[in-house]
Amino acid sequence: MSQILDVETKKKWIEANWRLEELDEVPFIVEVGPMHMGTKKYYNNPDAEIEWAEDHARKREGVYDYGFPNIKPNQGINVVAGAFGCECSPNDEADPWVKCLIREENAEDVYKLKVPDPVNNPYFEQAWKHVEALQSRSRIPLRVVNVPSPLVTASLIWDYTSFIEATLAYPDEVHALLEKVTEATILYIREMFKRIKNLYGVSHEFWYVPREVGIRVSDDTAALLSPALYREFGVKYNTMIAKEFGGIVVHSCGNVQNVVEAMVEIPGLRGLDFTIPQTPDWSKIRDAAAGKTVLCLRHFYWDHIEDGVTDLAEYSKKIIGFFGRKGVFIQTSVPTPEEAVALGEKLHTILSK
Repeated sequence: MSQILDVETKKKWIEANWRLEELDEVPFIVEVGPMHMGTKKYYNNPDAEIEWAEDHARKREGVYDYGFPNIKPNQGINVVAGAFGCECSPNDEADPWVKCLIREENAEDVYKLKVPDPVNNPYFEQAWKHVEALQSRSRIPLRVVNVPSPLVTASLIWDYTSFIEATLAYPDEVHALLEKVTEATILYIREMFKRIKNLYGVSHEFWYVPREVGIRVSDDTAALLSPALYREFGVKYNTMIAKEFGGIVVHSCGNVQNVVEAMVEIPGLRGLDFTIPQTPDWSKIRDAAAGKTVLCLRHFYWDHIEDGVTDLAEYSKKIIGFFGRKGVFIQTSVPTPEEAVALGEKLHTILSK
């Protein structure tokens, strides 16, 4: 069994990879178990969240990779939308469901929306209480609370399908909404950095993402837009966030091959984070971004249910063979601790020079 790296060594290699330096091994993570979300069991339940984090750390003992213990303050991707007044309903299946405020028939109501106070708004206040409870009951460092991109929050406030149509039919109203959402998002992130004293990284995902990278946002709505629409409604507002925090990492699920060239145009972009099995044409990502910005390429075991892939190590090898090694991170998962130990050893062999 390979000798497990200490936390400081892991951080050093990860930080070097974010600087696009040449490394002897491509950093990778092997998580254990199903997707961890802000379901009823964990939403605003700090004791359950700490218990999950401690259990996950135990399951990963003996796994050679670049992860180390941390706590996810599960509040869902709906935090900013909730602060604007959307009703958010915790459930047993996923992050809280969100009830929209805007549809085509009341599009003009976007002008009535007020930017929420990052301190006293009840929904933000709820998140800060959760953060404080986690910090007071555990010494394990905290990830940031989920940070949705302005596009994602806007598509929650405005009925999702109607919002996509509105980028063509009501562009002025969409811009008005995105301007308010971006301002609120910046205030929210600023306040969060004040509140989290023992910060793990600037992502709500398992990866340690160093503070100097800026902030990671989830931009899933991007995959549904044309390049022109993403340049108009995505690049502009992500740029404002990047400028405020010294950089941005953009995550998007779904098929991103049509928008990746536009994403790379974001000034201050530090990295792209994609669920790679969902994009059929990898060449679009490679040609636009490989070697130019960091690529966090993730494939969890449940992503391969339909495509028949059973060897996650060989799939990871395929990723490196296609995209190269420079600035690439591999994130994957398996159902059990025993599989995690075995996969970690395989990846150590495959991803080392």
